[in-house]
Amino acid sequence: MVSEIVDRLAGVRQRVAAAAVGCSRDPQSITLIAVGKKFPAEIVRMAVEAGAVDLGENRVQEAVAKRPEVPGAKWHLIGPLQRNKARAALEVFDIVHTLDRQELADRLQFLLGERWPGRRLDVLVEVNIGLEPQKAGALPAEAADLLRHALGCDSLAVRGLMAIPPWEEDPEASRPHFRALRKLRDKLQQDVGVPLPELSMGMSHDFELAIAEGATMVRVGTAIFGPRG
Repeated sequence: MVSEIVDRLAGVRQRVAAAAVGCSRDPQSITLIAVGKKFPAEIVRMAVEAGAVDLGENRVQEAVAKRPEVPGAKWHLIGPLQRNKARAALEVFDIVHTLDRQELADRLQFLLGERWPGRRLDVLVEVNIGLEPQKAGALPAEAADLLRHALGCDSLAVRGLMAIPPWEEDPEASRPHFRALRKLRDKLQQDVGVPLPELSMGMSHDFELAIAEGATMVRVGTAIFGPRG
C-alpha cells in the first residue's frame, strides 16, 4: 500500500506540473491537496511520509480523529461547515474552503476573537457555480455581498474562491464552470479592490483542466489514495 501511494502521488505531481507548464504557469504555484476522506489515519500518514504537505477533509469529525495521528501537514476543510461544528473546525483546520454564508463568517469571527485572539483564519468563499439547488455555496450573484461581509471580519483572511462544479463523466464539461469561477474572481478583485489569489477547483478526474483555467489549489483524493470503499 505504501508503494502504491508513493507512486500515485508522484504521478499526480507529474501531471500537475505538466498541466501547469502546458499553460505557461509555474508548477510551484499550484497547491496539491491530498483528500483523505474515508481513509484511516495510517493511510493518510503514508501520503504525508511520501511528501504530501496539504491534506483535505470533508468532515470535521474525521479531521479531529486523524490530525493527532498525522503530524506535519496543513489541513484544509473542503466540505460544508455547520455552525455547531465551527469550534471543532478551528481546532484542527488551517484553512476553510467552504465559507458559504454570512452567518458562518460571523460565527468564525466570534469564536476566533473569543478563543484565539490575534489569529487570522484563511478562508475561501464557496460559490455554487453550477447553480445547483442541492449544493452549498453562494450563488454567483450573491458572492460579492458575502465577500464584502467576510472582508469586514478582521479575524478572517479571505484568500479567494472555491467551487465544486456539477459532476460530469466528460471532464471537458467542467471547463465552462472553471472559467466562470476565474472570471468571477477577476471581477470581484476589481470591484472590491482586494487581491484574491486562490482558486480552489478541480478534483481527480478534471484537475488538469482546472489548472488550465487558473486553479491554484486542486483537491485530489482517488488519484492518490485509490477508490474509496
